[in-house]
Amino acid sequence: EPDVTIVSGLKDMVVSEGDDVTFRCQVSHEDARDVEWKLQDVALQNNEMNEISVERGKIHTLTLRKVTEQDIGTITFRVGAHTSTA
Repeated sequence: EPDVTIVSGLKDMVVSEGDDVTFRCQVSHEDARDVEWKLQDVALQNNEMNEISVERGKIHTLTLRKVTEQDIGTITFRVGAHTSTA
């Protein structure tokens, strides 16, 4: 299985309280496994507040809905041994 690397990393975002924000990270291969999103070192699950998806096989997205002050912090995307933060 080829080593999946991060082609295009996360970008820092500034949003207003109550807005949605989307983070995108492009990886080198489709169907990447061992992928994880974190906010302040807490693993995120796909639910009504966090939408985790994959576009066109290689672009992994995380949308945080109706952000609050508690959502301030570092977002981390990890695939295998590679990480990107914003």
